[in-house]
Amino acid sequence: MQSGIALGSLMGAGASWNPAFAAAPILKVDSRIIEVDKKAAKVFSVLGADGRSGVFAKEGDRFAGSLLNASGEPLQMHWHGQVKAAFDQDRARPGGGALAVGQSDVHDFELTPGTHWMHSHTLSEQQLLAAPMITREKDTGDVRDVVIMLHDFAFRSPQEILAELGGTNAHAGHGTPPAKDPHAAHRTSAPMPHGSGMGHAMPGMGTGHMMGMAHANDVRYDAYLANDRTLDDPEVVKVEKGGRVRLRIINGGTATAFFISTPGLDSKAVAVDGTLCQPAKASSYPLAQGQRLDLLVDIPKDGGAFPVLAQVEDAQFLTGIVLATPGAAIIKRSTAAVKKQGMLDLGFETSLRAAKPLADKRPDKSFMVMLGEEPGYRWTINGRIHGEHQPFEVRQGERVEMTFMNPTMMMHPMHLHGHHFQVVAIGGRRFSGAVRDTLIVPAHAPITIAFDANLKGSWFLHCHHLYHMATGMMTEVKVV
Repeated sequence: MQSGIALGSLMGAGASWNPAFAAAPILKVDSRIIEVDKKAAKVFSVLGADGRSGVFAKEGDRFAGSLLNASGEPLQMHWHGQVKAAFDQDRARPGGGALAVGQSDVHDFELTPGTHWMHSHTLSEQQLLAAPMITREKDTGDVRDVVIMLHDFAFRSPQEILAELGGTNAHAGHGTPPAKDPHAAHRTSAPMPHGSGMGHAMPGMGTGHMMGMAHANDVRYDAYLANDRTLDDPEVVKVEKGGRVRLRIINGGTATAFFISTPGLDSKAVAVDGTLCQPAKASSYPLAQGQRLDLLVDIPKDGGAFPVLAQVEDAQFLTGIVLATPGAAIIKRSTAAVKKQGMLDLGFETSLRAAKPLADKRPDKSFMVMLGEEPGYRWTINGRIHGEHQPFEVRQGERVEMTFMNPTMMMHPMHLHGHHFQVVAIGGRRFSGAVRDTLIVPAHAPITIAFDANLKGSWFLHCHHLYHMATGMMTEVKVV
């Protein structure tokens, strides 16, 4: 098996595939120290057999080997986008439990081609417990791969952040569900003001949000990172004059969406969430938590230095990397954009078309998925938090459609485990949209997906805003 070429070889020195590299992907989750704004911070690492972060494989390889938990705390790793993995190959499942400290899990499944990633399914994800999981497609061609992993970063612990928001972890460890709330049936799902975290402001961001106002960024962060670095000291990736680069961008942010831009370079999207789409161009590309975006860019024959920027939704904050040809001058950029970015919407999504759409078929089951917010920073699906939820039950092989409605004042990136789905309607208008695994659901914008329930098991469906998931916005799709 050829696998385990990790983040270090995809960045800086380049991302060319090395066919001579062959090793079983023994992964180790541990801790490490990074520097953010000249301060030391202890975060997690996911190290491959070569001592680098994550996995880089080629289409047809298997993920076969052990995962060692040396992190110092119980671990629930999720293989995000790995739709060929059986139900019991992922700890992030109902009843999956946690991998104890010092113990190993053994895995064996065929890797799903494309830009995917791995991450903790608990609050430890906030502390950079995540890494790329890239499987290079057979038809990629002669292009240079460059991976960009985005994070939102805080020196505070995720438990402190959750307390600031006024929330309670509704499913710590996905273990015993919380006690039934006798008043749950009488709650309103009207939008409510958030906890004390809403009152904090960062430069370039507002001073909080009025009740009933659509908003983003309910967590105050200290920095935004691209490949573990801020834009004050970005990673500089050497590229060739006249070369073609495939940017594989992963939003590993826990509560932050971004807009991606490539000033000075023409770009086109060729895949979303690791699945090919018909090429699509935009001046900036929305990227919600958990989503991935593959952009093709051509480096001018004259060369130069070209930033790849990620701007925080509804804010001025910038992070990113720099692509530079030999000898190019690197100009220091501000970490704040000239003007605030807008809110994520479905404009770009409407323009996307699947390269390989689902076969035309009437749905066997259709469901309404109503997203909601309750007092005490409780985020719900169909009026219930995880532990009180009622699973969506389907039979193996059935075509399933789900329509998401969002009357809350925040966008929710909804992720389904174990399946890719196709966007088939926005606002009631049917079309053959992109195939994804994570969906932008803005406030007051109904959107419908379709998928074939091919793998048996109970698969989580949840918001990929970590603190929305942790406080209840998660349910199950049971395939029997």
